[in-house]
Amino acid sequence: AQAQLPCPGVFDLGAQSGRWAAFQERHRLSCEETARLLLDTYEYRGLVKHTGGCHCGAIRFEVWASADLHVFNCNCSICTKKQNRHFIVPASHFKLLKGADNLTTYTFNTHRAQHTFCKTCGVQSFYTPRSNPDGYGIAPHCLDDGTVQTIVTEDINGKEWEKAVKEHKTIKDMSKP
Repeated sequence: AQAQLPCPGVFDLGAQSGRWAAFQERHRLSCEETARLLLDTYEYRGLVKHTGGCHCGAIRFEVWASADLHVFNCNCSICTKKQNRHFIVPASHFKLLKGADNLTTYTFNTHRAQHTFCKTCGVQSFYTPRSNPDGYGIAPHCLDDGTVQTIVTEDINGKEWEKAVKEHKTIKDMSKP
C-alpha cells in the first residue's frame, strides 16, 4: 500500500501528538514553525544558521553552512577589483530574508556569474558563481558575528578560470546538497 500524505495542517502523530503539542506550547511556536524547526534540524545536521547582509541593512539573508568556512580567494578580474572572497553553498541552504527589490545584478563575459549587490550601499554580500550556478557564493565578511569558528582560505586562479575549475577536485560540487 502506498503511503498517503496528510492534508495541509493535518498530522497523525500517533503517540507523539502530546509531545508535539507540549513542544509547541513551551516554545510558543505555530505548527508550521515547529515543522520548519524539525526539518531544518534534520536537513542541516552539522551546519550552523548564519545570518548576514549588506552595509546599510537593506539586504538580509540566512545561510546554512559549517561553522568552519572554506573560503575561496579568486584572482580573476572582478574578484580582484572587489576583493571578493566567498564560500559556496547549495541554493537550498540560502534564503533571502529582505531586500529582493533592492538588489541589482552585474554580469560580464559568459554572463553565467550573477554578481548581485545592494542598490543603496553597493555591497555584494552574496552572488551566483559561474562555477556553481545552482548555488550561492557568500561573502564571509558580510555574516553577523558569532557563528563562524574558523576560516580556511584557498587561492584559486580565476585568471585561468576554465583550467582552475577543471583541475579543482571539489569546487563544482560545492553547491550540491
